[in-house]
Amino acid sequence: MAARKKILFITPPYHCGVVEAAGTWLPLTFVYLAGSAREAGLDAEIYDAMSKRHNFRMIAEQIRRSSPDFVATTAITSTIMDALRILRLAKLINPEIKTIIGGVHPTFCYEEILRFSWDVVDYVCVGEGEAVLRELLLSLNKGPYPDDVRGVTFKRDGQIYFTGRRGFIEDLDELSMAWDLVDWKDYTFFVIPKSRLGAISTSRGCNHDCTFCSQQKFWSRSWRPRKPQRVVEELELLSTRYGVNIVLVTDEFPTRDRDRWEEILDRLIQKRLDMLILMETRVEDIIRDRDILWKYRKAGIIHIYIGVEATNQETLDLIKKDIKVEQGFEAIRLIQDHGMITETSFVLGFPHETKSSIGRTLKLARHYNPDFAHFLAITPWPYADMYREVKDYIKVFDYSKYNLVEPIIKPEKMSLEEVDQAIVECYKKFYMGKLGEIVRMKDEFKRKYLLTSMRLIMNTSFLKKKMGSLGSIPLKVERYLKGLNVI
Repeated sequence: MAARKKILFITPPYHCGVVEAAGTWLPLTFVYLAGSAREAGLDAEIYDAMSKRHNFRMIAEQIRRSSPDFVATTAITSTIMDALRILRLAKLINPEIKTIIGGVHPTFCYEEILRFSWDVVDYVCVGEGEAVLRELLLSLNKGPYPDDVRGVTFKRDGQIYFTGRRGFIEDLDELSMAWDLVDWKDYTFFVIPKSRLGAISTSRGCNHDCTFCSQQKFWSRSWRPRKPQRVVEELELLSTRYGVNIVLVTDEFPTRDRDRWEEILDRLIQKRLDMLILMETRVEDIIRDRDILWKYRKAGIIHIYIGVEATNQETLDLIKKDIKVEQGFEAIRLIQDHGMITETSFVLGFPHETKSSIGRTLKLARHYNPDFAHFLAITPWPYADMYREVKDYIKVFDYSKYNLVEPIIKPEKMSLEEVDQAIVECYKKFYMGKLGEIVRMKDEFKRKYLLTSMRLIMNTSFLKKKMGSLGSIPLKVERYLKGLNVI
């Protein structure tokens, strides 16, 4: 009997010092995809080179040790070059290895990938990956060209073939998950000592049309929920079998259906899991749920990100955010009033941006007064709706810098360097202004949470490098943190 074939999933070892400053995040995508590979009859292995902070030499060693028949990876725009380098390594180690790539960037830019990396990439999975990958692997047992599998692009006789898009999976609860392949010791939330960080998806998609966002485009403005019972059963599994005590809800829009969301909260309250939850949702849903926000907190939710994005209505309308400025302020107050931590972001660097407009954004960000504020450089993904509107202002074409940290667009009245410097100054001034407020907080858990997070933001995020030209971490901050035993 022939030996079972093996697929090795590898995360690109990309680092830009943003969310990774707060923790090491589990690649939930690969947990799903490994489950699909097993359904196709393959052995699967997940190698999270990013979380392990392994370099390409170490990745090459792992490929040799694993000796896979397939190497698969996934990419967003900023990680695409590192993802392709992984596949190139696989081909150099063994030209017989078949290489597969999927994710948001390959879904929209597969022609560019196959045209310029024709010797590296064998197959691109387009769109939602689980069913595509399973059928692709089954098809490749019959021959090298999966013409009968919808959602695949590949090269043949110098031509690029696309088999056509496939519909989305109808029942997300039917997907297999390979939780046993996770190297759990790698995943922790730095803000909470001795934590084990998991991840869960309760739904997929978003039906809004923000012009800078990749998710609504990837999911074709659709939204599909999982059943509340199955969501809570999975959280219980993560808690009892794998020791997860903090979990990230990865959904873009978990709260869209209020009745379903409230049932999830009620079931979590009933289960009394020893688990803290981090999540994001939309401003208008927080306002809608003002009467049940106490259930959020009782269910274990401690940290909510909401996308405010801008502090003036003109910019919100430009990016089709579909909210009012006043709603963002109200949502932040509601979350804080119920003892949960607020996080939001403000996008800077639009073509009309000036030093004065950035100053106004900072002033209004202080007025909003979230617990955490991020000042992000507007990044026009090459497939986003906004791209056509701003393409004449794009001055950076290195995809590795499309990470919301490095300015890509040059405003009419500012240089890229001025935008970069202004972003760092916004961070410094915002958090220096927050320090006294945090120190005076009576809630000990929240005070320590925020102070620990401030240390992480200043010492391990992209700001540490960028502050070089603007001064080191202020001594006032250092003294407070040391005095409170946070450093």
